[in-house]
Amino acid sequence: MIVTIERLGHLGDAMGQGVFVSGALPGETVEGDVMQGRIAAPRILTPSPDRVRPPCPHARSCGGCLLQHASDGFVAGWKQEAVRSALAGQGLEAPFRPMAISPPSSRRRATLSGRRTKGGALVGFHARQSETIIAIPECKLLHPELMAAIPALEALVKAGGSRSAELSLTVTRSLGGPDVAVTGGKELDAALRADLAQLAEKRGLARLTWEGETIALRVPPAQAFGPARVVPPPGAFLQATSEGEASLVAAVGDAIGEARLVTELFAGVGTFSLPLAQRAEVHAVEGDAAMTAALDRGWRQAAGLKRVTVETRDLFRRPLEPAELQKRDAVVIDPPRAGAEAQCEALARARVPVIAFVSCNPVTFARDAKLLVGAGYRLDWVRVVDQFRWSAHVELVARLSLTA
Repeated sequence: MIVTIERLGHLGDAMGQGVFVSGALPGETVEGDVMQGRIAAPRILTPSPDRVRPPCPHARSCGGCLLQHASDGFVAGWKQEAVRSALAGQGLEAPFRPMAISPPSSRRRATLSGRRTKGGALVGFHARQSETIIAIPECKLLHPELMAAIPALEALVKAGGSRSAELSLTVTRSLGGPDVAVTGGKELDAALRADLAQLAEKRGLARLTWEGETIALRVPPAQAFGPARVVPPPGAFLQATSEGEASLVAAVGDAIGEARLVTELFAGVGTFSLPLAQRAEVHAVEGDAAMTAALDRGWRQAAGLKRVTVETRDLFRRPLEPAELQKRDAVVIDPPRAGAEAQCEALARARVPVIAFVSCNPVTFARDAKLLVGAGYRLDWVRVVDQFRWSAHVELVARLSLTA
């Protein structure tokens, strides 16, 4: 079948004539066999001017990246348009500030898959739409310190994995070295605990967590948030790249301006709260008690920060009410992909002067922004941040201010 590609779907798959096409770009004409509504291995008959040679030798087989065959300019424009389109779908528009794009080899956190093999262990990403694990010795996505940790991950798989089950290995770059959390491995017993602890020491892991249990803590796996140092609980959310985090933090700081009393909602371990505390008093609210405890310890051990208070609270079930938000100069909100509709309804009634809205989902952001605009807020600007390079993932920061 010959197909002309019309557009990219929101997950990065090319689409044309009712067929999904892997690895194609809008405007291209491709040919291939259709199976279950997809052409998995198309022959490119008419290439797009935006088609480039993938920088990574694993790009054709590895599913870790989806858009290495597209120029940087095309990907940036497509992601920017995804946000613009989501806003337009809610009848909104806004000025867009210049986009921030993280460089190659900058991902500081990734979840890899591992399996024991007859000769040792295999660690990598899955192939596209497959359970096959692809080794990634020349990956152009991960930070060099994560790449250097792969032999340690292979050793963990050999020690605690099996040929019949797949392990999930989340590795995070920290100030103390690799912070590794493993699920799917063998059940812990005294011998395996001893082996894993020895491996963590020998391989220089900062921390090793196995099925939620900390097996080894060689040095604290701290992260820097402004002048503070925080040791997140295992598996805690962290922005994907240092460069992306810096862009988000700078945009949030620009959004709140000279605010001196700030509340952060969905604060995590302090990505925004602690840098902002260099100039403002912050009340940080987060649903995970381990995260709020880590944030609080980070603030108490830092020098030169203004007061930070923390509150553990499920903001989906019990949003902060208007009375709790009065007298605040600004609110920072960074909800998960589902957005924060109930909390935004309360924010709309609270009439806080400025809201810095961080989102990883343009669709739910546009829905929540429409609610706020309908209550008298103006969408001042949006900045798109691409820290999940070569993926369909989009993040943004927006400023909303009260007009009346």
